[in-house]
Amino acid sequence: MRRIISLGPALIVLATASSLLWFSPQVLRTLAASQTEAQILLARRTIDSDDILERLNLAIRAVADSVEPSVVHIDVLAPEATRRRYLGATGSGWIFDSKGHIVTNAHVVRGSRFVRVQLYDGRANQATIVGIDPFTDIAVLKIKEDALVAIPRATDDRVYQGDRVFAFGSPFGFKFSMSEGIVSGLGRAAGPALDSGGFTNFIQTDAAVNPGNSGGPLVDIKGRIVGMNVAIATAKNTEGSGGGEGQSSGISFAIPLVTIENVVQQLIDTGKVSRGFLGISYDPREFLDEASAREGISVRIPEDGPAARAGLKDDDKLVSLNGQPIKSLQGMRSLISNARPGDTLAIEFTRAGEKREASVIAGEMPTTALIQPGILEDIQDDLGLSFEDPANPREYYGATGAPLIVSVNERSQASDAGLREGDRIVRVGDQSVSTIAEAVSAMVDQGLYVGKPVHVTVRNIQDEAERSPTFRLWGGRSKPD
Repeated sequence: MRRIISLGPALIVLATASSLLWFSPQVLRTLAASQTEAQILLARRTIDSDDILERLNLAIRAVADSVEPSVVHIDVLAPEATRRRYLGATGSGWIFDSKGHIVTNAHVVRGSRFVRVQLYDGRANQATIVGIDPFTDIAVLKIKEDALVAIPRATDDRVYQGDRVFAFGSPFGFKFSMSEGIVSGLGRAAGPALDSGGFTNFIQTDAAVNPGNSGGPLVDIKGRIVGMNVAIATAKNTEGSGGGEGQSSGISFAIPLVTIENVVQQLIDTGKVSRGFLGISYDPREFLDEASAREGISVRIPEDGPAARAGLKDDDKLVSLNGQPIKSLQGMRSLISNARPGDTLAIEFTRAGEKREASVIAGEMPTTALIQPGILEDIQDDLGLSFEDPANPREYYGATGAPLIVSVNERSQASDAGLREGDRIVRVGDQSVSTIAEAVSAMVDQGLYVGKPVHVTVRNIQDEAERSPTFRLWGGRSKPD
């Protein structure tokens, strides 16, 4: 008998498998969509039930609303190196008090011919420069305007690593901008570009700071100023030196408020800054980083100085000043300079491994002690000349060198004043000078950076004839006095 083969069951199985292959992706997609929809619904319910982000937004908006009226945009006009034309630049600043005093960086306005300050509501005023301290990069301007709102200051509160902060200013000319970050570190040195006076001790943050932010305030979560933006570290300088060039790479620096308040009030009161002086010396080659200073900074104590009178001796190791730990040479210099002559400083130190304490009455630091390479380079660039550069740096910066002018740029401040190559500066005003440090410090003391005329007496090395040229930096005034 012939077997009859039935294809029915096979066809049913094949059809079923084909249906599953066709519909399974659809089912899976439907299930995935349902899961996503449920996830979104749950997330929205969580957002709606917890207003923490809304409260955070409101708090940050409140910081912006409270700080912005105290921030200013600054436009400057300064002669370029050859004096053939004027170059414009921008920066930032903030209102220090209701009397019209504006604080910014010295490098924003130094040597400017014209300074204009614009308030957040559009009002603009020409500003005059009250004082400039090139050693801390701080300047004070003044405008004639009513209804000014001074920014609150966190004078008595410490800043800690991890604190949330906000930077204000005009990055790349975008006026009244705001960025957010945290305090990344304290007591930082920003490198040779800003160590001109040896006073650093900066606050490091990761808030976005770019050219144009210089001089703007750095504020805390309560809208109180804790520092002033001064520099950024850029990828093109891997050693981390600061400056106005480049773009933000997440490392920016701010001058701490304790330094600002000390300098600004003195500039307003007297037009110059007096700094504390302990009468100590040290070898900077022994302390190249913070780790080297953790056990204290070994110092030499010259006779008859404030430290010697307080009982400190050679090879004592300074550990802290007024309760602030000393982490670096730069930090120690800044802590000392923040004191005023006559202030009493509590010093903790070790001697032969034994901890001790002393109280030192600060003296006044001479300006010659502040003339570091960066300051000298700034003044040479501003005046358009260069001094003799002996092989021995100690001679160059004040020990035995002489202020010989070896070159004068064409159409510069120096050439306009009549200075010539081969001139040797023998007096600045009525003060006799025999070193470059003495000459430069005398220029600063006599108002070089606030636009006052500086009179010098020079003797040319060829004819030995004396002349008395006068030069000045404009200092923010629209025309010479």
